[in-house]
Amino acid sequence: MADGTIDQAVRHLTPAERAALGRRARATVPRSAHAGLDLPSDRPDPVDLLASQAGARVPELVPLRYGRMVSSPFAFFRGAALGMAADLAHTPVSGLTVQLCGDAHLLNFGLYNSPERVHVFDVNDFDETLPGPWEWDVKRLAASLVAAGRWRGFSSAERARAVLAAVGRYRLAMREFAGMRTLDVWYAKLAADEIVRRLRAAAHGATQKAAVRRGEKEIARAATRSNLQAAADLTEVVAGQLQFVPRPPVVERVVDLLPDGNRERLEGALTALVGSYARSLPPDRRVLLARFRVVDLARKVVGVGSVGTRCWLALLLGRDTDDPLLLQAKEAQPSVLERFLPASRYAQCGERVVAGQRLMQAASDVFLGYDRTPGIDGVERDFYVRQLRDGKGSVDITEIVPDGLVAYGTICGWTLARAHARSGDRIAVAAYLGKSDVFDRAVVEFAEAYADQNERDYAALVRAVAEGRVPVRTGL
Repeated sequence: MADGTIDQAVRHLTPAERAALGRRARATVPRSAHAGLDLPSDRPDPVDLLASQAGARVPELVPLRYGRMVSSPFAFFRGAALGMAADLAHTPVSGLTVQLCGDAHLLNFGLYNSPERVHVFDVNDFDETLPGPWEWDVKRLAASLVAAGRWRGFSSAERARAVLAAVGRYRLAMREFAGMRTLDVWYAKLAADEIVRRLRAAAHGATQKAAVRRGEKEIARAATRSNLQAAADLTEVVAGQLQFVPRPPVVERVVDLLPDGNRERLEGALTALVGSYARSLPPDRRVLLARFRVVDLARKVVGVGSVGTRCWLALLLGRDTDDPLLLQAKEAQPSVLERFLPASRYAQCGERVVAGQRLMQAASDVFLGYDRTPGIDGVERDFYVRQLRDGKGSVDITEIVPDGLVAYGTICGWTLARAHARSGDRIAVAAYLGKSDVFDRAVVEFAEAYADQNERDYAALVRAVAEGRVPVRTGL
């Protein structure tokens, strides 16, 4: 929408009138129009797009980003959200707006603990969240399934099954949400035990049942990835004090990063951030956070596309060394979508991320909040804060089999539909999609075409590395 908001996306029309909006959109932009990929001749160079993001990142970490992306076409895809956003800006859209994840590839879905300590599955990355066309998230998810399937050596038929499962489940789920009461949509969530039940019910044959068993093991592993487990993994007691374990360059204590004067300024700014961001929390969470004190700080390298953005870890203690809390403060920059869609309504990028996350997720971390703080260079930067590893888990793509990709795609499709239904006009979107699989099959064609383009872009990065155009550091 013109002002970059979705507040008026669902007008107070009757269900029949809202369905008519979707059908009219289908007449203007047929569902079959989403097939294929027709990019302009002056398409930006993919390596130049990546380089355009480097200026706002930590210089010594940029080679790590290239190093991770050059490892495979799938890794490149994960880091190339900006490039795909540039391409999606040239694709047809229905004109129906939702709150987008903005980077809805299959590894940005996963498990985590809700405030009620229920293990749930949801979208879990919102760095690029912004209001926009619902199709963009669906197409990025579909293309990621194909890119992952190619990386794993799956056939075109196996990849098509995964995309059809994901997009078909999105369509059917949106239809289900269109028929539900508004509060029921808002409260809908997918708990881990429900995932297991659905997987078991759909499993037929030894291969599918084996995929279910792998999924159950991953859910069980995720349940152990708590804040306490993170503390046990990332910290140690030295001279009676709990502190982070240095693992440069992935984890580096602030005390080791900088000379004394700059270090003290940075430590002061980050400690102040932990205190000041509490203003973005509800009053009860502020009281809870106040029970803890900061005892150590570290810098962490995270993700693929995020490498080079500033990410700080704060180790806090409550009662004693057996009562730790690990918070992650991650830099929030403008969404890559803002180059192609109306700018965010929020002055702070961290607030944009947190608002989008709270809108799309069925349940969010109790410590999720935001603020801005100056760096040692005097530049103020925006951050969002959350717990580290609070029951988090995601699919192990290195071992996934074709049936597993189909099952996982189905779960992601339902989850994305639920996230979109919370913010957009679910009735209009459902009417646009209709009952047939015309849209599903069009997206299969799009996803394969985009995977071809992704491989060409990956090859361009490999050439740039070989020619010395971009610095690279691999193996981390």
